[in-house]
Amino acid sequence: MDLFDCPAPEVSQTPLGVDGHRRRLRERLLSAGPDSLADHEMLEIVLFALPRRDTKPLARALLTRFGSFAAAIAAPNQDLLAEEGLGDAGVAALKSVHAAALRLLRAEVIDRPVLTNWPRLMEYLTAELSRERIEQFRVLFLDNRNRLLADEAQQRGTVNHTPVYPREVAKRALELHATALILVHNHPSGDPTPSEDDIGMTQRIKAAAAALSIVVHDHIIIGNGRWLSFRKEGLL
Repeated sequence: MDLFDCPAPEVSQTPLGVDGHRRRLRERLLSAGPDSLADHEMLEIVLFALPRRDTKPLARALLTRFGSFAAAIAAPNQDLLAEEGLGDAGVAALKSVHAAALRLLRAEVIDRPVLTNWPRLMEYLTAELSRERIEQFRVLFLDNRNRLLADEAQQRGTVNHTPVYPREVAKRALELHATALILVHNHPSGDPTPSEDDIGMTQRIKAAAAALSIVVHDHIIIGNGRWLSFRKEGLL
């Protein structure tokens, strides 16, 4: 047989190394769905935004530090930037996923009566606030059909205190033509039990709102995996 008649050796269609690993993860995500991927593999895919890098060690380092996929994408920017090799591009990739998740959850409560969509509302508020490391006070402003007009962070405080000004809350409600409010804040300690300050502040906001014929439906405290409703506890 002539040397030139010999068949050429077959060339693998699957890239080797980092490119091959990335292709295999993408194919598994698309063919078998996200449940087929472990947390570190999901983080790897998010970090594909970092070009020409083996993202597996970085993904495992993030899991070791933060404990889960959800905790990693929700971590503060400064904590993420402290992870060697992540950089602005990696942090932006992680935070874009976190923002997308919050927008999806928020979409489930927009244009629907909030009081009859309580489980979805709690999912959204838990995702938004349960991993915050300082207290944040938010107000959900509702129209006369109890649909969400706005969800606004009014104040950010310390690890255990947030200053709240009832007149500012009432003024903002008038600006938005809101007829009802749901107050929300988090306890970074993870325990949603209200303090005496929480109870007193709620009563002051309720009185300021009532003077303008605005109803305070509830005050929700978000802990770590738990939440508390003032109305259900008979505190409102």
